[in-house]
Amino acid sequence: MAGAWWRQLLSRFDPPPIPDTLWRRALAQCPLARRLDEPRLTALAGLSATFLSRKRFHALAGATLDERTRVLIAMQACLPALHQGIDALRGWREILIYPGEFKARRSHHDELSGVVSETDDILIGEAWERGPLVLSLADVQLDLEQPWDGFNVVVHEMAHKFDMLDGAPDGVPLLPAHIERREWILAFQRAFDHHSDDVARGRDTLIDPYGAEAADEYFAVVSELHWSQPGVLQRAAPTVAQLLTAYYGESPAPV
Repeated sequence: MAGAWWRQLLSRFDPPPIPDTLWRRALAQCPLARRLDEPRLTALAGLSATFLSRKRFHALAGATLDERTRVLIAMQACLPALHQGIDALRGWREILIYPGEFKARRSHHDELSGVVSETDDILIGEAWERGPLVLSLADVQLDLEQPWDGFNVVVHEMAHKFDMLDGAPDGVPLLPAHIERREWILAFQRAFDHHSDDVARGRDTLIDPYGAEAADEYFAVVSELHWSQPGVLQRAAPTVAQLLTAYYGESPAPV
């Protein structure tokens, strides 16, 4: 009886569902979510409603955001969190939306010379540890129009967010009990080293060369492939593909 009372109390704080007409309009524009089976689609709707109630969107530099666009971003952000649930979305609140590419200033300290230099990087997405998720709206829309090209900026940045749940990004997110941490580290390190070697030698790769930048970028890049081109990932790194399926669940993308 006490348990039922507690669940009833908690239910008062559940966010209102996304209006059905708005959800269906957004779903019609998101082929990735549209291919989910009914149980996962229902779970995605609930998770997206919670996401929208807890996150704050900020349109910057002239970007225009309507309710449908917010739902589309929430839908893609929550898709890779379906296996982990709402707990995977904790630790940050803000979403910054630029109309297109944006600049991020970087400082680099040369330990040998002591010189600090600053550069401006041109980005389409960024995830800050315990800070905002930053996205280019033009690239979000491009991913919706070309869902099976191997790229998805929202998935990429959400992978970084999952990676940061236990500290600085290192390519090893908090793992569910059914995935052994040692197995993950060994498999991903082996695959990352192989990919980095191919990129360094100028070889053509099935995985985006950007994944050779660092272990955390490799995790984010192969996460994009899991959701957008799982067949390509299976050919390029079958052990990584298997671990990502265990982590994220089956990809609804065509193989």
